[in-house]
Amino acid sequence: MTDKSPSAFDALHPHAERLRHSPIPDLIAIDAGRPQDFAVRAGPLYASFARQHYDRAALDALFDIAETADLASALRRLFDGDIVNVTEGRAALHTALRSDLSGAAHVREATAQARAARARMATMIEELDASGVTDVVSVGIGGSDLGPRLVADALRDAGGGRRPRVHFVSNVDGNAVRRTLSQLDPARTAAILISKTFGTQETLLNGTVVRDWLRNDARVYAVSANVQRAAAFGIDESRILPMWDWVGGRYSLWSAVGFPIALAIGMDGFERLLAGAADMDAHALATPLRDNVAVWHALTAIWNRNAMHAGSQAVLPYDERLRLLPNYLQQLVMESLGKSARLDGAVLTGHTVPVWWGGAGTDTQHSFFQALHQGTQIVPADFIGVIRADHAHAENHTALLANLLAQTEAFANGQPSDDPHRAYAGNRPSTLLLLDALTPESLGALIALYEHSVYLQSVLWGINAFDQFGVELGKQVASKLLPALQGDAEADDPVTRALLAEIIGRDRLMK
Repeated sequence: MTDKSPSAFDALHPHAERLRHSPIPDLIAIDAGRPQDFAVRAGPLYASFARQHYDRAALDALFDIAETADLASALRRLFDGDIVNVTEGRAALHTALRSDLSGAAHVREATAQARAARARMATMIEELDASGVTDVVSVGIGGSDLGPRLVADALRDAGGGRRPRVHFVSNVDGNAVRRTLSQLDPARTAAILISKTFGTQETLLNGTVVRDWLRNDARVYAVSANVQRAAAFGIDESRILPMWDWVGGRYSLWSAVGFPIALAIGMDGFERLLAGAADMDAHALATPLRDNVAVWHALTAIWNRNAMHAGSQAVLPYDERLRLLPNYLQQLVMESLGKSARLDGAVLTGHTVPVWWGGAGTDTQHSFFQALHQGTQIVPADFIGVIRADHAHAENHTALLANLLAQTEAFANGQPSDDPHRAYAGNRPSTLLLLDALTPESLGALIALYEHSVYLQSVLWGINAFDQFGVELGKQVASKLLPALQGDAEADDPVTRALLAEIIGRDRLMK
């Protein structure tokens, strides 16, 4: 079944066509209030949309769509634990892990369970701190790895010098676990295995390597919804923290999945991270649409994808501590919004999520920025900066901020030249997100902003942001191919059979 109904986005097309002939610098020049009016502050986060390729009339059309879709009620449904994950018949209660903004009994119970899990986690951290452990290996993949890895890396200086060093292993490639363990002392190391089902192939294989290397089951912990499987693996139930089916993996860093974060920055730092996210929750839920940063961000994404037809989105943090943010957002955004079926099963005729990618400035200015400035495709970008430096190198930070501001200006304004090789067309749209400082609170707010933006985009597209069936097929095929690689079966696909013959044949020759 294909959805052939008129699109809510049809009203955007005349604006997009009109604005194609009005470059971004012209829109700014004729609207003196734009730099202030196209910006929103939410706590420690300031968002400027002034260099996006829309004007007030186009924004009015976007907010009309938001009103018609009743985004305010959609957010209330999320917070109140309605079944927003309709394909799996579940609520999505990641907000209940950090904020208490609903009177619904089952949401309050979820919040109570989260608090109880954090209390147990705090006890485990105290025990590890007293044990002489200097290093912790966190084993997980996807949502069990990317969020904790991002936050632990970004905030590792916030925990002080006495916190354990946390190392992450995700890839099933044996080189990953070998390189990690080669620098550690098993007598002073602990491990955490994070897997919702405790059936994830990569986590179990890497977990087995780490457990055998440790030779001390008393220092192996788990975070899982399947306590029975984790216990069968050899982990005592007293060292197993819970997960729940009402929290998806990519939304779970606020739960006990954040155990590695709390180890890296301390339990107080983890609570501050949650508090920052809770503040953004309150802003998203209670703030009118026109002043709501999550709504602005979501509508801007819709505009760039469905009105301006951008197939790619860059995320460019100008802070080395946020270097892993693009990796994290790739999963959060693309796994949530990479859907082609509506909630009712109809096939979408328009486009959903673009490809998200990026890297940290200023490094990326010397790699792919050439294509962003002078390439044939226009790539919208989220630039992220931090106002206050947490180091003593003032000149470095001034140069970093100068480059950040220069790039957003150059993207929009370009520079003409009689020499086409030296001409910059400009008219590249961007959003600038500024954090007052990189703290647990501000990082929590930033991540929660992206979560809410993703959910609101899914509402506008009529898709489910909380399932991820698309990741399963490759896993299923891989499990069928394991016997073929071991010589115990034959692959069905003719190309795969030829590739297996090459792999097995060359392997035998090299032995």
